[in-house]
Amino acid sequence: MPARYRALLPAVSVLLLASCATVRNNPDEEVWIDLFNGKNLEGWTPKIRGYEAGVNYGNTFRVEDGVLKVSYDEYDAFGDRFGHLFYEKPFSYYRLRVEYRFVGEQAPGGQGWATRNSGMMLHGQTPESMLTDQNFPVSIEVQLLGGLGKGKRTTANLCTPGTHVFMADTLFTPHCINSSSETYDGDVWVSAEVLVLGDSLIRHYVEGRPVLEYTRPQIGGGQVDPVDPAVKQDGRLLNRGTISLQSESHPVAFRRVQLLDLAGCTDPRAVNYKRYVVRSEPGACRYR
Repeated sequence: MPARYRALLPAVSVLLLASCATVRNNPDEEVWIDLFNGKNLEGWTPKIRGYEAGVNYGNTFRVEDGVLKVSYDEYDAFGDRFGHLFYEKPFSYYRLRVEYRFVGEQAPGGQGWATRNSGMMLHGQTPESMLTDQNFPVSIEVQLLGGLGKGKRTTANLCTPGTHVFMADTLFTPHCINSSSETYDGDVWVSAEVLVLGDSLIRHYVEGRPVLEYTRPQIGGGQVDPVDPAVKQDGRLLNRGTISLQSESHPVAFRRVQLLDLAGCTDPRAVNYKRYVVRSEPGACRYR
């Protein structure tokens, strides 16, 4: 190779590396994480009332045909075995979206209010910190409901097991409040999303439309029994916690569970800089 061409190699290499970095570092490209891999329950831990964390009683949570299912065909009766499937990593600032649908018949012995009822639990405690007989984790619940074939029944409502929130600058203490969503009857797939910004704002969406929002999630109130007092510190703001999917006696399927982390690198010089990140975590930045 002629010397004049060899002299150009370093500059060409730098340009190629810069080009590759630019491709890898599109700051506006959203990097969604598939929390559910479509194959198995890797990364998830079940906690069912009456059993220790990790015990998947009755094969309640399972994966079939690429779908995460909550099923009760191995139950004789529901017996208030409320369950939750926890993702292994806690989050603070993020968008979470699922596609779900209700199928089949409710398990024998399920409560009337639990018909076609499930949920996404946010800012929750860990499964290991729950007492064996505890019914629900201290958390914020995005309640997922299916229509009953008559009348209005909204979804992506708010329920507050062991928690309170603020609505329009007023502390909201009732257990649940309905969203402004449509009613979804039958076994249709429904897309639900939630925007979580630490302890400042949580907003619910259904089929891309905002349907409910509130602020300052915090520990307080009832609906969780029994519970470790060391966990239930009333008045403490919730800015981080686990995500879990609920089992309340009616079969439900999830074909997508995805998360966009809004906490990360905000330094434009970094190769993983993302313009959509809301909370800066300098330690997350990579520079080569």
